[in-house]
Amino acid sequence: MSKYNKGNNVNIAIAFVVLLTIVLGITLIGIFTMKSDSEIIQGEVEFTQIRVSGKLPARIDKFCVREGEYVGEGDTLVLLDSPEIQAKMQQARAAEKAASAINQKANKGATEEQIKAAYEMWQKAQAGLEVAKKSYDRVQALYEKEVIPAQKRDEAEANYKAMLATEQAAKSQYDMAMKGATDEEKDAALAQLNRAKGAVAEVRSYMSETILTSPISGKVAEIFPQRGELVGSGAPIMNIIDTADVWVTFNIREKYCANFAEGTTFKATIPALNDKEVELCVNYIKDLGSFAAWKATKATGEFDSKTFEVRAIPTEKIEGLISGMSVIIKK
Repeated sequence: MSKYNKGNNVNIAIAFVVLLTIVLGITLIGIFTMKSDSEIIQGEVEFTQIRVSGKLPARIDKFCVREGEYVGEGDTLVLLDSPEIQAKMQQARAAEKAASAINQKANKGATEEQIKAAYEMWQKAQAGLEVAKKSYDRVQALYEKEVIPAQKRDEAEANYKAMLATEQAAKSQYDMAMKGATDEEKDAALAQLNRAKGAVAEVRSYMSETILTSPISGKVAEIFPQRGELVGSGAPIMNIIDTADVWVTFNIREKYCANFAEGTTFKATIPALNDKEVELCVNYIKDLGSFAAWKATKATGEFDSKTFEVRAIPTEKIEGLISGMSVIIKK
C-alpha cells in the first residue's frame, strides 16, 4: 500500500471518529434535554367584579373616575342626564300641590264669606217662617169662626209648611258650612294627596339613579360607554373589581383531586411577580361536567379522567396581584 493511500485511510478514520463523536454528543444532549420536566398545573387569578348600571335610559353627562382608579364604597362614579325624569318630577310636584290644596279645603271647610252667606239665608228663612206662621194662625182662627172658606185656610197652611221646609233647608246649609266637608270627602282628599306624594317619591327615586355611586370599595376595571353616549336601562356602564375578594382557579385532572380536597393548603408560584411563592387554601371544588375537556384512558385499561374546577384563596394578602395572572403548581 502506498504512502498516499495510508494517509487517506487515516483521514477517513479521523473523520469517522469525529462524526461518531458528534452523533454521540447530539444523542446525549437530546437525552438530557428531552428528559421530561416535572408536570405543572397552571391556574389564573380572579377577582369579584361588580357591574355598575342605571335603572333608567339616560345620557352620560360626566365620569367622575377613570379606569385603574381606586374608589371607596359610596363614591360618585358617573352623572347621568335625563330630561324626561325632570319633566316627570315637575308634573308630579304640580299634582301633589293640587291634591294638597284640595285636602286643606276639605279639612278647613267653607270660607268665612260662605258661612256668613249661609247664615243670612237661614235668618231670612226664619223671618219668612215667622210671618207664615202668624198668617196661618190668623187664618185658622177666622176659619174656625167660619168667616173664611176652607180653601183660604189650606192656602195659608201650605204656605206655612213651605216656609218651614225652606227654613230647615237653610239651617242645614248653614250647618254644613260650619262643619265643612263630610268624613268621606276628607278621606278621599287625603287619599288623593297620599297618592300624589307617592308619585313624587317614585320619580325622586328615579332621579337618584342619575347619580351612580360605587357599591363596594375597589378598583375601576373597565368603562364601557363614552361621555355623551346614550345608555339603556340596566346597561352596564363600568366594572368595579373587589380587590379584597381574590381567588385562583385551576382545572385539575381527576388523578390529582386527592391532593386538592377542600381545606387543603399548598404552595404555588406567580411568574408575573418574579416567581413569588405563595400559599393557597382550597375552598371550592366542582366537576366541570360532560361539556369540559376530558382525557380518555380506557385504551390503557384505566378510566376516563375527568376535569374538576378547583378554587383556592391566598392565606395571606399578596401585593401586586392583577386579574388574569398565571399561578403555577409544580408536581
